[in-house]
Amino acid sequence: MTGYVLLESLFTATEVERLRAVAEQVHAEVVAAAEAGETDVTVWPDGHRLEKVRGTTIHWEPDAVGKAVRSLSPVSQLHPALDALWDEPRLVDPMSSLIGAQAGRFVAKLNFKRAGVGSEFAWHQDFPYWYCCAGDAAYDIATAIVMLDDNTVANGAMTLIPDSPSEGPVRRDPREPTGLLVDPTAVDVGRAVTVEAPAGSVLMFPGLMVHRSAPNRTASDRRSLLYCFQPAGRPELSALTYDPERLAALP
Repeated sequence: MTGYVLLESLFTATEVERLRAVAEQVHAEVVAAAEAGETDVTVWPDGHRLEKVRGTTIHWEPDAVGKAVRSLSPVSQLHPALDALWDEPRLVDPMSSLIGAQAGRFVAKLNFKRAGVGSEFAWHQDFPYWYCCAGDAAYDIATAIVMLDDNTVANGAMTLIPDSPSEGPVRRDPREPTGLLVDPTAVDVGRAVTVEAPAGSVLMFPGLMVHRSAPNRTASDRRSLLYCFQPAGRPELSALTYDPERLAALP
């Protein structure tokens, strides 16, 4: 058991090229709207700046010179090609097996680890954030990462701790201001696996997976589409409210 599924080259080169173009189109449209002043700004306790634009939140790279987008969420409503992936059998069927129920929508994101500025994401589980939004339903949420570029150690490919989902919520870092990141002293880095795979591959794992990604210091972007699924029929993330007080109920 590893707790994750890697489906190499699931999408063709032609499909990937189309999705890259759509990702850049969506990026350009959302950033243009932000620059026009159509934003609602939030600054998280860790200093990261988020701007909500027409229902989509821009997470800016915290340390980039100038402006660089770290992520956009949600995004599937922004283009038909992104919305269509929710019903793509190559994603839905293995995800349904992973979560043990017919897979439905939770939220879709676009991550941009831009060349030279894509930042590190420290050890974490997705689960605490989902739990603050969805409560116990968060145990059933899992993510499918569609790789739009080759993933390598050099450009910050995902590093996982195999079998960590079976161990439940991990102790969080008491020094970290959001309360969401894993305490690095609780991570057995000797078990860590970095998932290198070509563009078009898909990595799937549940919200309890302990993972991180290194910065991208290469000359090429590493872009990813993230589709977070849950049992069909439950409220999507956009219908829920983040309540940080729920963190007190976790280990």
